[in-house]
Amino acid sequence: MTEPLVARHSLEYPGGYTRSVGDVVGRYLTGLRDGRIEGARLADGRVLVPPTEYDPLTSAAVSVDDFVEVGPAGTVVTWSWVANPRAEKHALDRPFAFALIRPDGADTSMLHMVDVATPDEMSTG
Repeated sequence: MTEPLVARHSLEYPGGYTRSVGDVVGRYLTGLRDGRIEGARLADGRVLVPPTEYDPLTSAAVSVDDFVEVGPAGTVVTWSWVANPRAEKHALDRPFAFALIRPDGADTSMLHMVDVATPDEMSTG
């Protein structure tokens, strides 16, 4: 068996590195900061939350002109219980649930950590 080739490379950015999130993601993040959940209404009427720069089915560009507010309530589509969280992997140090939640008015779901004491406190629907 041959050993794999390994190369180490360091990138340095004198003065730091700044990345713009763009108009669509920037509008979404600004809404979250201001206490709103917004999605993009696509050409076929679907509402994509969180929005992306392009429609994942058609590749058509998404515009901030087509944003709509959704939620704040939503539906748990599915969930999974984490009985033994690991400090290096999870933000909570106690059992919790991961849940896909579809905000009211949206056609897609968002992943959330749900801080509940037992799996009996979780359900779909």
